Amino acid sequence: MENTNVYYLIFALFIFGLCTLVFVKFIELIEYLYLLFYKKPAYVHFYFRLKKLPLEEERFLKDKFVFYNRLTKKQKTFFQHRVFLFIKDKSFEGREGFKVTQEVKLYIAATAVMLTFGMRKFLLPSLSKIIIYPDVYHSTINNTYHKGEFNPKLEALVFSWKDFLQGFATRRDNLNLAVHEFIHVIQINSLKYSDVSSAMFTDASKEMLALLLNKNIRARLDSTEYFRDYAYTNQFEFLAVLVEYFIENPLELKQNFPEFYLKIREMLNYNFRGY
Repeated sequence: MENTNVYYLIFALFIFGLCTLVFVKFIELIEYLYLLFYKKPAYVHFYFRLKKLPLEEERFLKDKFVFYNRLTKKQKTFFQHRVFLFIKDKSFEGREGFKVTQEVKLYIAATAVMLTFGMRKFLLPSLSKIIIYPDVYHSTINNTYHKGEFNPKLEALVFSWKDFLQGFATRRDNLNLAVHEFIHVIQINSLKYSDVSSAMFTDASKEMLALLLNKNIRARLDSTEYFRDYAYTNQFEFLAVLVEYFIENPLELKQNFPEFYLKIREMLNYNFRGY
């Protein structure tokens, strides 16, 4: 009799597990259909308990990030929560005597959160370690000096702090090292994972790159020379450079290349003031 009860229990657990799996897959299917139709996730922000930054750290975000100041009051609480979790999730290492302070962590984390704020998954599991040098550093990847790079094998993002800050010092030159390198992280992350945010980013980026085949757009690219030459290195660099232009001068990009502007807006799921 006891054996029979055990079998019934195992069978019941199996049925429950199967039903749960079917339900989860059904929800995933519904959401992907929603993404296909509306070009955005069904929802982005849902948290059980929000983490809040100290007042001095929130003041730092207000002073350094135009993006943060454009958010609503509720969105700012979500932004702070994500910054808190991002810092907790990553390892920060200084090299050649560079001291990693809380301000350094805030600057880096807020950049990542800014770029992923329209995505549900924002911790970027392809990245586990952030290494900061005081200035340009020697890279063993190609035996040259670099300002920044992402190493997918080591899951490491590397910055020259001098050049990181320079990217934010001038907000309208369309040059931002941190934005550029974090887009590379998001690109790799989106290729490795199959969540709805990754699918949104990957699909929109493919559609944007496909615009390069349009003869009229190609002719405008050649005649205006609007984007710097480095954008044409390869498709990954093209995308990263375009996002730099989008973040620093969204309205100017919209005026010059509205097709790219709309695709980047869709790719990042941006629906904020000023973008």
